[in-house]
Amino acid sequence: MIDLRSDTVTNPTTEMRRVIAEADVGDDVYHDDPTVNELERTVAELLGKEDAVFVPTGTMSNQIALRVHTEPGDTVIVHAAAHIRRHELGGAAHNSGVTLAPLDGRYGGFTAEQLTAAVPEPHPALPSHLFDPVTLVCLENTHNDAGGTVWDIDEMRRVLKTASGLGLKKHLDGARLWNAAAATGIDLAVLAAGFDTVNVCFSKGLGAPVGSALAGSAKHVARARRFKQIFGGGFRQAGMLAAGALFGLEHHRERLAEDHANARSFAEAVNAADKIEVDLGSVQTNLVYFETPDASALVDACLTDGVSMLALGPTTVRAVFHLDVSAEDGARAADIVRHRSASL
Repeated sequence: MIDLRSDTVTNPTTEMRRVIAEADVGDDVYHDDPTVNELERTVAELLGKEDAVFVPTGTMSNQIALRVHTEPGDTVIVHAAAHIRRHELGGAAHNSGVTLAPLDGRYGGFTAEQLTAAVPEPHPALPSHLFDPVTLVCLENTHNDAGGTVWDIDEMRRVLKTASGLGLKKHLDGARLWNAAAATGIDLAVLAAGFDTVNVCFSKGLGAPVGSALAGSAKHVARARRFKQIFGGGFRQAGMLAAGALFGLEHHRERLAEDHANARSFAEAVNAADKIEVDLGSVQTNLVYFETPDASALVDACLTDGVSMLALGPTTVRAVFHLDVSAEDGARAADIVRHRSASL
């Protein structure tokens, strides 16, 4: 089976399993786990932040960040297709009591002008408390639902500067920030600069079995640890999980370019089929979204030939490339997709 459903489906490598089994551990709730502590220090250093906290999932990391930066009743500005808005099951409202205000924009981005327009500027004669308080803006890099796209660094900096001028906190959902760095050659700390908190994930492109981290200032991370515990994220001997994440950081970041190349080759191959359309401009990292007349029928047909993908709508299919998919696998998958699409 060539599993292209997600980059979360990877199995730990033999060497990763070894370091997991041999990890030094302690009780992380008491900050006694040396491997977790090492992972948090490593992530903070890579992202240019003061501290980081290890959590089970990227969704929890994002949800903690929302709670850290807001109060119930606040408004948070996000892209309309943000993971926080589409795939976290209303957690923003449930966990933090906030409203998400969506902005549209190509490839998962939006402009500084859009951000400015989204923040109310009441006339001096009107009390400011008559307007919803906008307190936080969230960006996503790479952007999942836009196709694994990367924020333009200059536009991102303009948005962040505008947000600061408006008095907003800034959070980055960087679950696949490793991919953004690999695609652009821009240092992780540069991509994370200007954000109050940054979420990164180890169980996607890096191939670890579990885990994400939230990085930021010492003050924000200390508050995040409180909400990690409240949300049920307290670890015990989590060093085994942290060891997998550390192994991924050390050994699997450099090879992400292979996933990007395989995704591009697959995208170009299937785009040549009569009944498939790929926006090749969106294929910037390891995700490929394409349109076809009947997504479910194509996905089901390909599954019988050993290729697993996701139908994300009536006409939309997603294929994701990762360390368990070789260039040969990608080429074979493309041949199967093209063959099966011809019969739709």
